[in-house]
Amino acid sequence: MVSLFLLSLPLLPVIITLCRSPLRALYHRVCERVLKVLRGKVCVRRTHAYIFCECTHGQAESVLASFDLYIKTHASFSIGPEKGVFLDEVVRREAPLRVLELGMHCGYTSVRILRLLPTSGTLLTVEVDPLTAEKGEEILLVAGFKNSQFQVLPCSSAEAISRLASHLGEDLLDLVVMDHDPEQYLPDLLALQRENLLSKRSVLILNRVAEAGARVVLEYLTTKPHDYTVRQRFKDMLEIRCGNSESF
Repeated sequence: MVSLFLLSLPLLPVIITLCRSPLRALYHRVCERVLKVLRGKVCVRRTHAYIFCECTHGQAESVLASFDLYIKTHASFSIGPEKGVFLDEVVRREAPLRVLELGMHCGYTSVRILRLLPTSGTLLTVEVDPLTAEKGEEILLVAGFKNSQFQVLPCSSAEAISRLASHLGEDLLDLVVMDHDPEQYLPDLLALQRENLLSKRSVLILNRVAEAGARVVLEYLTTKPHDYTVRQRFKDMLEIRCGNSESF
């Protein structure tokens, strides 16, 4: 299907120019989505191959160092070392036992989180693309983590949230990291609320909050001052505490 679409791309502009602008706009949106998927898969394969070959297996810090070297010369979905340090500070301070990561990508953020979790801590990481989920899980194993410390859920964020209770049992989430599609931030936050998976002490980390899709959730948070408190921001990464400032 994708191959057929790509072969027809050179002819489509000629047809589209004869049509009205709504169809032309649709054409551009479809092209952007297809190219984004293709670029993402190439990025995942190349990143995985580099990390797998360059790092010292079994050492999480070596995996992170290899990631940091890679992103200096290659496009990557990694949050990078600067925002990584910001995330580290939150994880060290909160010492969460149950962490949900929405948007695993190649596993960089997952490695940063896992290496700082308490011995009884668990990471549930969600990745909608099966290839990315598979490669990301391999990176976590290469970094020296065991399957008992994490679980990769290869599905949409909405599907994962609907099944979280079966993974958590009586526990609630201590930390939620959102780094998937910013347009899903608000729907997923509302779903977490409906499923009663957040406590008054839960912490949310939102990446790429400068993107248009994330503005909706930021506007929502301003209407809930007693339910959420923005604690700090670093670049386009935001830390949010469930509950008002008087509760912590």
